[in-house]
Amino acid sequence: MKKLKLVMIGNGMAGVRTLEELLKLAPDLYEITVFGAEPHPNYNRILLSPVLAGEQTFEEIILNDLNWYAENNIQLMLNRKVVSIDRKKRIVTADDGSSAEYDRLLIATGSNPFVLPIPGNKLKGVIGYRDVADTQTMIDTAKTHSHAVVIGGGLLGLEAANGLKMRGMDVTVVHLSDWLLERQLDKTAGKLLQTALEARGIHFRLNEQTEELMDNGEGRVCAVQFKSGDVIPADLVVMAAGIRPNTELAEKAGIPCNRGILVNDTMQTYDPRVYSIGECANHRGIAYGLVAPLFEQAKVCANHLAQLGFARYQGSVTSTKLKVTGIDLFSAGDFMGSEGTETITLSDPIGGVYKKLVVKNDILVGACLYGDTADGGWYFRQVKENANISEIRDHLMFGENALGDVGHQGQSSTANMPDSMEVCGCNGVCKGTIVKAIQENGLFSVDEVKKHTKAASSCGSCAGLVEQILISTVGGAADVKPKSEKAICGCSELNHGQIRKAIREQHLTSMAQTMEFLNWSTPNGCATCRPALNYYLISTWPGEAKDDPQSRLINERAHANIQKDGTYSVVPRMWGGVTNPSELRRIADVADKYNVPMVKVTGGQRIDLLGIKKEDL
Repeated sequence: MKKLKLVMIGNGMAGVRTLEELLKLAPDLYEITVFGAEPHPNYNRILLSPVLAGEQTFEEIILNDLNWYAENNIQLMLNRKVVSIDRKKRIVTADDGSSAEYDRLLIATGSNPFVLPIPGNKLKGVIGYRDVADTQTMIDTAKTHSHAVVIGGGLLGLEAANGLKMRGMDVTVVHLSDWLLERQLDKTAGKLLQTALEARGIHFRLNEQTEELMDNGEGRVCAVQFKSGDVIPADLVVMAAGIRPNTELAEKAGIPCNRGILVNDTMQTYDPRVYSIGECANHRGIAYGLVAPLFEQAKVCANHLAQLGFARYQGSVTSTKLKVTGIDLFSAGDFMGSEGTETITLSDPIGGVYKKLVVKNDILVGACLYGDTADGGWYFRQVKENANISEIRDHLMFGENALGDVGHQGQSSTANMPDSMEVCGCNGVCKGTIVKAIQENGLFSVDEVKKHTKAASSCGSCAGLVEQILISTVGGAADVKPKSEKAICGCSELNHGQIRKAIREQHLTSMAQTMEFLNWSTPNGCATCRPALNYYLISTWPGEAKDDPQSRLINERAHANIQKDGTYSVVPRMWGGVTNPSELRRIADVADKYNVPMVKVTGGQRIDLLGIKKEDL
């Protein structure tokens, strides 16, 4: 039988996942042609941030290499942007004149970064952040320039800011809202995140509106001016203020669009031969941007392309599990709370943990977690299932483990998880897929599970859960290292003990010397390893090792304690708690001079000056 012709426009994660699902269902049904505007095979866009930060290489984030396309007889047309669709003749044409006929067409063109319509937005040094080319531009700019401004305090903006900071740039994040990640976090969690990122040296301008990007006279951006009149230097401006579905091609072809290409529950457009999935598609009024819903769409779309015809996509109940520069975050449902809801909160700012649960009529309707997200999946399950929590309300805040004996190292907890429960949101991998891969392929380590299922291979926040599933499946045969033997971070395979031993035995006295000798994989380390290395060096070789002030935590650098609102507290030293009138007058003079908003006596009988601005320290 002659094969049908399937053409896919777009070579991203959602589209290629559809092809993977289709090849499982009907491997011989189509001749497949894929047009990709970039010169690369399918890669994991979620991991562009680690590439920017120097923690991974581009080759390490490729999901489907060129061999995969060849092995599946897919004609891959790289670096060719499709410019027209002739629906009458069923032909697509690319910008180089190449074309392909289709019986079925899949549009997976993704989204474009939203560029603020302000003066200077076309200057050199002003970029979006969507692909590997943008990432390389930032890496190259960081080598020769000093000041970066990131417009947008969402996930993408914060990851860009962290990566640029690790590349040595002075970074300021500009955000229009009161707090960061306002779509994923409530105000308390957003402020905790801001404080943690400020401790890493990133600056923030919240509630600011950018008015103009200023020209240095040679066509390059040199500064950002706000509506308030303030101006800050900028050699690089990264636009991360949102995305817009890329519908230009579909609109030119006369396919109905409205904030995305309109699709039905089979992912079919108004043209029955044309399908669309991913960030460019609008399903029931929603254009999804998270990976998990897009992979759900991929399964449904593949089902219909395979001519099975029974699957339906009815939308997704989404949760957000993120790892922002190493900080775990989770939110699901109505985490902000609404009329008729009540909240249960646990807050430990010093420990870096915040939990908020939103309940309505004895049903958990939302959750927001900062720092400790281990129970995020369980809370999400309660939200999805509309479970009545009246009998467990007293223990709800403390997670699934508080409900009784769940076994050593959480094994019973993972054993009780349904196979359909999603474990890795980045790659849409559920527990059943992981267990099946472990059993069928004889897997005994987390790295092997990553390789076979892609679970925990993106942001890594689910690695602990994957490890628990591995242990519950193969028991004591699991190749799992104890915490003390785990690598210090992604920059090195060495653990803390091995690093300290090398510093001591090799007489290493500087950060650069240590990283070079131990073959650090990133040029400047990261926010996890730098403070540790600095401490190990100066504690092992006091007076001899070179201290790196920028690798100290903010409280050490500023000689003050940062508070959750971004201000600082200062406790003047009083030997043995004994003071005198002269010292007290000096404290009072300082409080007056710098308009210190609060002076109080602590529980330890010391005087604490609170609410001090960083510039006054």
